[in-house]
Amino acid sequence: MVCRNPLLPSKAIVADIRQETPDVKTLRVVAADGGELFAYQPGQCAMVSLFPVGEALFSITSSPTRKGFLEFSIKNTGMLTRALHEIEPGAFIGVRGPYGKGFPLELMKGKDLLFIGGGIALAPLRSLINYCLDNRHEYGKIEIIYGARSAGDLVQRVELLENWPRFSDTRVYLTVDVASPDWEGNVGFVPAFLEQLNPSPAGKVTITCGPPVMIKFVLQSLAKMNYQPENIITTLEMKMKCGIGKCGRCNIGDKYVCKDGPVFSLAQLQQMPAEY
Repeated sequence: MVCRNPLLPSKAIVADIRQETPDVKTLRVVAADGGELFAYQPGQCAMVSLFPVGEALFSITSSPTRKGFLEFSIKNTGMLTRALHEIEPGAFIGVRGPYGKGFPLELMKGKDLLFIGGGIALAPLRSLINYCLDNRHEYGKIEIIYGARSAGDLVQRVELLENWPRFSDTRVYLTVDVASPDWEGNVGFVPAFLEQLNPSPAGKVTITCGPPVMIKFVLQSLAKMNYQPENIITTLEMKMKCGIGKCGRCNIGDKYVCKDGPVFSLAQLQQMPAEY
């Protein structure tokens, strides 16, 4: 048996590119040899590289229930992401992974689920949401609260507005920070919208991903609403370089976000140094 070098990217082809917002694109990639790049779980990440620009870690936004491809939603924020925004379908990139631990699927089985997301951080939530919807009989009611700066910044609009609400016992609630003339939904930040909706914590697991400041206030809101720390799941954003816990870029105390995370429960975070 040949062990694959965990730092060696696999060659992949960009099969399709979707323009989500003015500064977010979703890349669908497939293995250059026609096989599977790797098996993964919702919540795991992968390093995406573009020679000779560099590489960075991105959440996998596709669900492992959808075979034959991976998807990454990439926001144009710097040199590498700008270069990835400029490529066309058919381009070759490198992909290595998966890294980190996924969402606790066994904890969630049979439970009602509350997803709370903001901005580009819908990416890891989307992987888990589609996984749960593709296994709909294994989960209870599903509520999705998602916010963005404006209506034009809502990513995955077809799923948010059309696909997900069609499933039984599934509700999608949207909010934007700033209204536009054509926006008829809620206006306000995600934590305030969460408290306004006031979903019951009874028998529920909550999964939240978003900008760190959003997560901070969402966690405060959930505590006020009597959600239990062990049933609150979130992700951490730390700069990661190697992906395998060797470089030390993402360590918090004795934990490495790339290896022990990026998924943590609030109960776990409460036992860690406040360095995140």
